[in-house]
Amino acid sequence: MARVSVLLCLVILVTLGVVVSFSFAHDTEVTSNHVESSQKETEVVHNSKHEEKGGEMVNDDHKAGSHVDKKDKKKEHDVHKKDDQHEKKEHDVHKKSDHEKDGDKKKTAHHHKHDDDESDDEKEHEDKKKGEHDESDTDDDTDDDTDDDDDDKDEVDGDDDEKDTIGLYELKKGNITIKFTNWGASIMSLRFPDKNGKVGDIVLGYDSVKSYKTDKVYFGATVGRVANRIGNAQFKLNGKEYKTTANDGKNTLHGGKKGFGDVVWEVKKHKYDGKKPHIVFTYTSPDGDQGFPGEVNVTVTYKLDKENELSVVMEAKPKDKATPINLAHHTYWNLGGHNAGDILSEEIQILGSSYTPVDGELIPTGEISPVKGTSYDFLQLRSIKDNMKDLKTGYDINYCLDGKADKMRKIVELVDKKSGRKLELSGNQPGLQFYTGGMLKDIKGKNGTTYQAFAGLCLETQSYPNSVNNPKFPSQIVEPGKTYKHTMLFKFSIVS
Repeated sequence: MARVSVLLCLVILVTLGVVVSFSFAHDTEVTSNHVESSQKETEVVHNSKHEEKGGEMVNDDHKAGSHVDKKDKKKEHDVHKKDDQHEKKEHDVHKKSDHEKDGDKKKTAHHHKHDDDESDDEKEHEDKKKGEHDESDTDDDTDDDTDDDDDDKDEVDGDDDEKDTIGLYELKKGNITIKFTNWGASIMSLRFPDKNGKVGDIVLGYDSVKSYKTDKVYFGATVGRVANRIGNAQFKLNGKEYKTTANDGKNTLHGGKKGFGDVVWEVKKHKYDGKKPHIVFTYTSPDGDQGFPGEVNVTVTYKLDKENELSVVMEAKPKDKATPINLAHHTYWNLGGHNAGDILSEEIQILGSSYTPVDGELIPTGEISPVKGTSYDFLQLRSIKDNMKDLKTGYDINYCLDGKADKMRKIVELVDKKSGRKLELSGNQPGLQFYTGGMLKDIKGKNGTTYQAFAGLCLETQSYPNSVNNPKFPSQIVEPGKTYKHTMLFKFSIVS
């Protein structure tokens, strides 16, 4: 029993020892695992810290990259800024250029003056500011062969926006100053000194441009398509009869009710002064205008070529139909001055040995008669009043000029002894209408002057009146593709 008890005790002790050993081993393993786990945890923490530090490096690199981007953006910003500045400069340049263009337009436009109610002095002041230009010579017979290159730099063409505007224009060279209006391509005034050096206006006219629109006597105008008279306002051409507008009883005078003297011409070119001051007017007469056939393009050029000389060149080109053309310049001259009274004391020479007699309506009868021994004889210089004793209304007659037509030759010499002024006219036409203004009556002219009969005279180079109805007279018919050219040259001087 005792042995059993001892054995039981031993078994219990052994069992306790095994349990204790197992427990110790287990605790050791757990501790070891815990340490290993702690080491792993420490390694994980370390690695985590390394990864975080690496992240910070990446972030730093990103920050560096951001810094680079910022530099690039700054450069890009600077480039844009420069571009903006460049664009601003370009804008400023364009703005300046546009401003200069506007200024040029104003300068160009300044040579057109349209205030009809201004005084002559105000107009003259404004006219001197007008734009200028030069062009190729129009008439070889009257041109100065030497060109002035400096003049060419001042060329100014007419403004298309002002084609239908009535204006005032001026030419000046030496002793001559001339004013024009594009209504009728007309001369408004021509100023030239007398023998005492006093400058005076020697053509009749009006103070204001608008007065020319209601003018009935053709002061200074370019008249046509057919100047002078067409009997019974009709003619036959190429087998067809044409009826033109009657404005002188039953006849057509100076182109009809609305001839070239009663329309607005375009100012194509204008040069105020310099070596060859000039102005070019153009007008297109449509097919059927006043009853005439075919479209016609017309040009009139006034030019101060040489000292104290004015050339007038009238050209016309039919487009597609044959048509009669006879242009004339209708200035009323008074060498004593437009307000000096009548012209009857002036002396004149007309180099025309014959004339065309007329009927009671001033239509030529078809005859050609010699002037010798008649009141029409001005082959020698003589006073107008001494010759016209038998002519109550003065002269309104066509002279058949000596010399060959189409060639420039001397036609007229006109002298006013009181003022000392002299006018000499050359031309290339077969006829000259000498009109002493006998039909003028109570016309309110410049500076308050009232023009009466014989206040001025007209020297109208031309073809013979009513030539379209008289086959014996020089023909007025111009075919398509051909050019009608009519040249006049006025020379002004002083005689003692």
